This record gives sequence, structure tokens and C-alpha cells, in this order.
Amino acid sequence: MADGDMTDQDFAESDAADGDLPAQISRLEARIDGLAETLERCRKIALVSKAAIAAGAIGMAVMTLGPMRIDPMAMLAAMTAVIGGIVVFGSNRSTSEQTAAGMRAAEALRAELIGRLELRVVDGGLAEQES
Repeated sequence: MADGDMTDQDFAESDAADGDLPAQISRLEARIDGLAETLERCRKIALVSKAAIAAGAIGMAVMTLGPMRIDPMAMLAAMTAVIGGIVVFGSNRSTSEQTAAGMRAAEALRAELIGRLELRVVDGGLAEQES
């Protein structure tokens, strides 16, 4: 199973025995990046599907209202664009919602894992090292 296909439970269980939190966090960050790319693709697909719906609707309106002669093939193409755009938009929307939910869960798990790290405060930071 690829990292992009792992569930949050898989991430929580992997490396639990040896407590390799930085490796888990790193894999979660890679997964979050993959999900962000998927969301970006979904956004682009939604934009294209909306454009197809609009173009088909405009084409049908123009042919129906008369400025353009009604051509059966053109009308069929316009109806196909509208219906296809609606189908793609609906499918893409559910994918986008599932991806966003997975991303929120992965970010919450990452925050939890970061909270488990025993971080220490460094006094002075670079200012003291340069002195």
C-alpha cells in the first residue's frame, strides 16, 4: 500500500512500537501534501465542469431562442455538455469532500504527534551562540 493510500489509523499504528514520531510526522506530511494536490485537481475539474455546464446551457438557449438555426447535432452536443458537466461536478464534489475530510484528520493526527514530542526550549538561540 502506498503512503497516499494509508489511512490515519495505519499511520498511528506504524512505528508505534519503537516510538519513531519524527518518521510518522514526516509520512503524515507527505500524505497531507498528496491530499492537497488532489484537492487542487478537484478544484480545476470543478471549474472545467462548470464551464461545460455554462457553455451547454448558453448553446441550448441560443438555439432555442432563435438567433441560431436549430441543428440537432449541436443541440445534442449542448445537452451532453450540460448533463456531463453536472455528473462530473457531482462526482468531483464528493471526492473533494472526502479528500478534505482525510486532510483534516491527517492534520489533526500530525498535531497530536507533534504534541507528543518532547521538545525543549533553547535559551537565547542564535544570539548566545554568536557571543
